[in-house]
Amino acid sequence: MTLRVLDPGLYTLVVDFGRPGARGLGVPVGGAADRAALALGNALVGNAPAAPALEMSLAGPTLQADCDLASVVYGAPFSLTVDGEEPSYGTTFTLPAGKELRIGGTHEGMRAYFCVRGGLRERHVLGSCSGLEPVTAGAELACSPGRIHHRFVRPVLTDDDRHVLRVLDGPQAAWFASEEFYPQRFTVTPASNRMGLRLDGELLGRRNRQEMLSEPVCPGAVQVTHDGRCIILGVDGQTIGGYPKIAQVISADLDKLGQLRPGERIAFKRVGLDEAEAVYRRKQAELAEWIMRLRVTLCEG
Repeated sequence: MTLRVLDPGLYTLVVDFGRPGARGLGVPVGGAADRAALALGNALVGNAPAAPALEMSLAGPTLQADCDLASVVYGAPFSLTVDGEEPSYGTTFTLPAGKELRIGGTHEGMRAYFCVRGGLRERHVLGSCSGLEPVTAGAELACSPGRIHHRFVRPVLTDDDRHVLRVLDGPQAAWFASEEFYPQRFTVTPASNRMGLRLDGELLGRRNRQEMLSEPVCPGAVQVTHDGRCIILGVDGQTIGGYPKIAQVISADLDKLGQLRPGERIAFKRVGLDEAEAVYRRKQAELAEWIMRLRVTLCEG
């Protein structure tokens, strides 16, 4: 059974939770830019949180299956059309065999996930199905047939404004004046992608002008270029870098990076390690609770 890509949209990838164990080989983490959205979408159709799905960005694909598919689009509120009908984003539906699903754009957020029951059965590379390149027109993705009744979830995970990113001090934080960094509101530029978000703002001066050797970096690292501009590394960001790091986005806020779109304004908020750990544990506990609720209701249905 296959899902055929008639139009790939702007940038559509097969993703799961990526390849965190391959960073020692110089391979980026990759995978879903918003893991919580992927996990909840998968839970809605009865999958494990990391089951492979399609990630779309700003403008979605047009898809057609040769069998009925138990489906959902979860994440940013993309518009959907199936044979003249308009399923709601975040609500499960059955995509009938032969019918075209057109996933349009979204007026807010950046990414969403098209999840089908059983997941997409793609080839594993270094332990992950996450695509190294976006899907193209004519691609055929293996999947399993299924039907599903309508169900939805609108979880309110304990969180602050998605335009405020909580950060820890980076290894080179002392090279910069914090009073120049934290009061600012930066703008996400169109040059941003899954590798990183490039920000516009007042240029940051450096107290320390020494050159540094390249060292390990990870998603969420806030680098400062030689001309004083900030870049936040994303899930496809490199594994080493030579720019100084003024801050590190905490793990609980990494999913926010995947939903920021060009033109949005963000600010950074410094927190301590204890708060970062507490926020992460709380978010994971709430996410696990919603996933368990969805599993139970699916079994009862």
